[in-house]
Amino acid sequence: MSRITFGRGFKWLFPAVMVLGIVLLAAPVKVYATGFDAIGITEDSPNENRTIVNDPGTAETAEDLRELNVSNNLSITYRDGEGNVSGTLRILITLTLVALAPTLLVMMTSFTRIIVVMHFVRSALGTQSAPPNIVLIGLSLFLTFFIMNPVMTQINENAIQPFEAGEMTQQEFFDAALDPLREFMYGQTQSKDVRLFMDIEGIETVASVDDIPTRVLIPSFMISELRTAFIIGFLLYIPFIIIDMVTASTLMSMGMMMLPPTTISMPFKILLFVLADGWNLVIGNLVKTFY
Repeated sequence: MSRITFGRGFKWLFPAVMVLGIVLLAAPVKVYATGFDAIGITEDSPNENRTIVNDPGTAETAEDLRELNVSNNLSITYRDGEGNVSGTLRILITLTLVALAPTLLVMMTSFTRIIVVMHFVRSALGTQSAPPNIVLIGLSLFLTFFIMNPVMTQINENAIQPFEAGEMTQQEFFDAALDPLREFMYGQTQSKDVRLFMDIEGIETVASVDDIPTRVLIPSFMISELRTAFIIGFLLYIPFIIIDMVTASTLMSMGMMMLPPTTISMPFKILLFVLADGWNLVIGNLVKTFY
């Protein structure tokens, strides 16, 4: 094997490249945020290395204020005076709503009641991981979309479409979008829960439902949803508890006290649930509780 080597003429190449790099790094380089013509700086300016054109506090108009620092500007603009936001701000609002969507989904929709009842169904059957969590959450989400469809339709027709058409301002948009949700939540909320948070807030009385603050209505709605879900869970447990009691009594009478009753009762509970078409009964009656 022969080695490939550089000739003597190339021995100066690497030292020359190193010297050139050192010279370039050591040489002073003037860096500007924008070109001279764009920001009004010339070669004869006294402070030509700065990006600030005018001294702070010298702006008298909005145009002067924009020229104080042309390299660091953040502007939020509207397309017109009707409340239509620019594309950049629209993306920012969309990302914010996506981040808050899980919280809004849990607090202001039917999702809480549905997922709690599904958990009670699985616990009453005695199956620890069947159906799995992802199945219960997915089913709860689709049931939530089904139940909340009339509310979302009202929000789209009364708020989103007029706002996109420029027929209302931002404040009118938020009020119009919140009204269907408030109407839904108040229809599922018990008066004593609203009274509880009104007392905590220090509100003695209100003239109408519209005067109840949203910060009072949302926690009242969540407490009412949890109460309703636990009542439904108690009713679901009753037939399965009877099966457990009968199984335990039978095993004790047979002298099989060391055998866990749940091991024997689980197949009977599953059989009862299947024969009674349990999923149809549970989901059908659960959805009807919102109407």
